Amino acid sequence: METKHILLFKNSQNTQINNESIDFILTSPPYPMIEMWDETFFKLNQEIKNQFNKKNYRLAYELMHNELNKTWKECYRVLKPGGIIAINIGDATRTLNKNFQLFTNHVKIIEYMQNLGMQSLPPIIWRKTSNKPNKFMGSGMLPVNAYVTLEHEYILIFRKGEKRKFNKNEIIRRRKSAFFWEERNKWFSDIWKDIVGENQTIDKYYKTNRDRNAAFPLELSLRLIHMFSIYEDTVFDPFLGTGTTTIASAVLGRNSIGYEIDTSFKNLIKERINNIKTITEQYINNRINSHKKFIENYIKQKNKAFKYYNENLKTPVMTSQEKDISFYQISNVQKNENLFICKYSNFTPFLI
Repeated sequence: METKHILLFKNSQNTQINNESIDFILTSPPYPMIEMWDETFFKLNQEIKNQFNKKNYRLAYELMHNELNKTWKECYRVLKPGGIIAINIGDATRTLNKNFQLFTNHVKIIEYMQNLGMQSLPPIIWRKTSNKPNKFMGSGMLPVNAYVTLEHEYILIFRKGEKRKFNKNEIIRRRKSAFFWEERNKWFSDIWKDIVGENQTIDKYYKTNRDRNAAFPLELSLRLIHMFSIYEDTVFDPFLGTGTTTIASAVLGRNSIGYEIDTSFKNLIKERINNIKTITEQYINNRINSHKKFIENYIKQKNKAFKYYNENLKTPVMTSQEKDISFYQISNVQKNENLFICKYSNFTPFLI
């Protein structure tokens, strides 16, 4: 198996992606009304800055989402029928003109995507609990001007049209891409509490234009790509940032395309690619070890044997749909300027 990973930057040539060529889109855009993103939106549209300076904050907020909508429209164009898009977005709290308020970014995106013709699927609430002593805002112990803490983000999920249909070759790849029963039970819950946020600080060595990366964790990308795509699918991220979606796609044997307007991230992304074989080995070992613990606990608690067995991984499994699960490890990485190609070999398991 071989996958290709294309990195497109603002100054890249041939950045046009073909209509209906993408199987899954995973991204996290700049969050409107989060202060660290103000300059990004100002550069995209001078009128946003003008309205902000005039203290017309609600209009500036609308204009920020108008800029994001241009990307969502392109996502709709490139996504295949039956394809899924997952958007990690947080709402924003901000004090403007001495007035504290909430800006509901997830509502704006849902509204626009539905108007595009996308079908909303149940979202995931990603719970990011903070232990900071100053997390409570407002008037301390006194009613009524205290505020509820905002400690979650959304993973909005949309589908283009009806459920995806699979040809004969895709059916085989789909079965090999299946997840374990215990993974399904955890992943397909509407509240995720087990994934911690990423360290936002960027090492000054990389000389990027930002001090903070605002990236979602690699584990988040791995889980979502596994949930909504199969081996050799093509995954697209229109807000690539530090390359998390690209790295996760390579680890999971998917092709990928990533687009980023900030070219200062190029060296950081390439540095992460250098570690991709190690990341893949760790990911496979973690899944194997986790499944092994599940088997041991299940047998201990239920006192009965498993009905099904996966020959590829040499392990008992809960259901017949898990019998063909296959893991692939990266054997070689070929790197060009804005392209890298991963070649894979079958994972050789130890006996569980």
